[in-house]
Amino acid sequence: MFAGNAHRINMTTISSTADLEEGMAVLIALDPIWEQIIARTGIPPLRRRESGFLSLASIIVSQQLSVASARAVWARVESVLSPLTPERVLAASDEEMRLSGLSRPKQKTLRAVAAAIVEDQLNLAALEAATPEFVHEHMTAVSGIGPWTADVYLLFCLGHRDGFAAGDLAVQEAAKVAFNLPVRPKPAELAALAEAWRPWRGVAARLLWAYYAALKSREGINA
Repeated sequence: MFAGNAHRINMTTISSTADLEEGMAVLIALDPIWEQIIARTGIPPLRRRESGFLSLASIIVSQQLSVASARAVWARVESVLSPLTPERVLAASDEEMRLSGLSRPKQKTLRAVAAAIVEDQLNLAALEAATPEFVHEHMTAVSGIGPWTADVYLLFCLGHRDGFAAGDLAVQEAAKVAFNLPVRPKPAELAALAEAWRPWRGVAARLLWAYYAALKSREGINA
């Protein structure tokens, strides 16, 4: 699966506040609307985490859960399946998986990811210097990993500066308000809009998440 070097790039990552500031300056130069967005958000959170199975598992666990619920379930998963490794997940009984608090679909996805890693069908280390397109292709080939999970891993675990999350509802809603769009854009529509933000779509995504949070926190706004 990794034959050849066509999928490899010299990837520039977002790993510091300075990286965020550089990207913000480029976005403002591209479109003055970003200056208005940044006036509301300030420097967005970096939100970097280590790459690897633990982080991918955490993303899977937290999907479609509130922050508080995700933390509670993650604590149970780490406790019941300690040490949390692909091998431990594959060895877990159905009862252990139930006690972990994971829904049936997430149990299935976590097992599929663990099996793919053990069988070397999912090589997370090889994604460190891969193109966003290859990361998507490689990760979504695993049952249960969808575009959103691949996007979040690309953005926050690999730190790719041009990662994006066109399928995230918060990013879509923030873009609708910030760019005065008539309706919330669909993933393909938002991806098309974001083409102009290359190669700093990773900063754009962080700013839109922060902008959505600002909208939610302002009284009277139903974002």
